[in-house]
Amino acid sequence: MLRSILTGLALAAVLATSLVSPAQAADQDKTWDGLERVKSKKMDEVYLLPRADFRAYDKVMVDPIDVSFSKNWVRDMNDTSRSMRPIVLPEDVERIRKGMADGFKDILLRDLKKAGYDVVDHPGPDVLRLKPVLIDVYINAPDTARAGRVDSYTLEAGEATLAIEAHDSQTGQLLGRAVDHRRTGRMGTWTWTTRVSNRAEFDRIFGIWSKIIVDGFASLKEASPIAAHATKP
Repeated sequence: MLRSILTGLALAAVLATSLVSPAQAADQDKTWDGLERVKSKKMDEVYLLPRADFRAYDKVMVDPIDVSFSKNWVRDMNDTSRSMRPIVLPEDVERIRKGMADGFKDILLRDLKKAGYDVVDHPGPDVLRLKPVLIDVYINAPDTARAGRVDSYTLEAGEATLAIEAHDSQTGQLLGRAVDHRRTGRMGTWTWTTRVSNRAEFDRIFGIWSKIIVDGFASLKEASPIAAHATKP
């Protein structure tokens, strides 16, 4: 399922999987664009380039974060049969997209700096380039601040999937890829949902992902060079 939502990142890999036998597909699930799948307790899927060496990277550059929403999200929000739903206009979509992108990047940059990494905006021999994207974002009750609307109450704010790639900033070599899907925490009772509460819930997820990324980078430096055939017993 996670691969199917990453068409924009790895269309060739997805198509290749759909054109092989079940046995071949099972074997290909262990590799992706030359990366080998490794076990992870923190993220749904992690793939690394065999023999990649992360020890040379002391600086990090982070690409602008793209945000895409679940295919039917706007349609669901604007379904006239659901009178309690807010109406989501194109300007709302862009405002929410920018807010989520800026919010996640701010948290990630803060944590990288706190961990001692220099954050730069240009390639270099000691610079690791991170390319995070947020996909399949679904906000259950977005606060559109529209005058006269009814208040919205939800059990949880929503869900999103993070896909992130690590590249050598100079050569562009793909060194690793990870995918993880998370829901915001259930509130236990129907709770009034506002722009502030939605932001707080998604910031909590962003904080979890940021910590995983920063801690994972440190672990990769310790484990370098990455062993080949990491997926095999």
